[in-house]
Amino acid sequence: MTVHPSLQTYADAWTHSIEAIAELVQPLVEGEWNRATPCPGWSVRDIVSHVIGMECEMLGDPRPIHSLPRDLYHVRSEFSRYMEMQVDVRRHHTAPEMTSELEYVLIRRARQLRNENRQPDHKVRAPLGAEQSLELAYRMRAFDVWVHEQDLRITFNKPGNLDSPGAQVVRDVLLEALPKVVAKDAGAPANSAVVFDVHGPVEFLRTVRVDADGRGTVDGAPSLGPAATLALDWETYVRLACGRIRPAAVVDRVKVEGDAELAQAILDNFAVTP
Repeated sequence: MTVHPSLQTYADAWTHSIEAIAELVQPLVEGEWNRATPCPGWSVRDIVSHVIGMECEMLGDPRPIHSLPRDLYHVRSEFSRYMEMQVDVRRHHTAPEMTSELEYVLIRRARQLRNENRQPDHKVRAPLGAEQSLELAYRMRAFDVWVHEQDLRITFNKPGNLDSPGAQVVRDVLLEALPKVVAKDAGAPANSAVVFDVHGPVEFLRTVRVDADGRGTVDGAPSLGPAATLALDWETYVRLACGRIRPAAVVDRVKVEGDAELAQAILDNFAVTP
């Protein structure tokens, strides 16, 4: 493989997760493709359609020309409209059509990875006509396919890969969002700290510190007197942060110490995926 070293981690994580998705959906019979998943508004077919569509965009394929129905309740923004296009255009595809298209796009993407010689800062297409660096595109594809792999595993009760390479990428991406969640969205007071103690297949202790100006930062050092401490397992952390479950549904899986009102505000604003 010729990818730049800073892309290798993301390429490996993406490969691991997308191959797991292919393996999960290969044996599905027609009816199982319509099963609802934890991803709001999307069935199994919809998730796989999304994955196929995003990989086609990484390959530079033209986007489908397609009119969305007006009654898709989960489509509430321009971003979600953009994402829904690749999904809705495949809503009537059969199981063999889905698995064969996924297999074909995987072959093409594997070939692209083998021949990848662009630099990490090379600009590529991003959603809504924007541009992003190749490194960010690789990172977000690794994030996306791992989260959707977990959606499918929950749907079919086939747990696994909670500590895979993709999980490490997801942890890092979600941790970067924590300062905004705590300081801005939940309104933690100036000069305070909030501790997140996560256990399970992926374990970490992180402190979000809010400075005198109300700006948040995150680090791995413990706080001696945090305003609040939230202790929860890794799977619950991911499902909350990715908007797959509401805080009220996992109240028994989140242990709160300190300011209960602040902790609730944090949990209410915990979902950070679009």
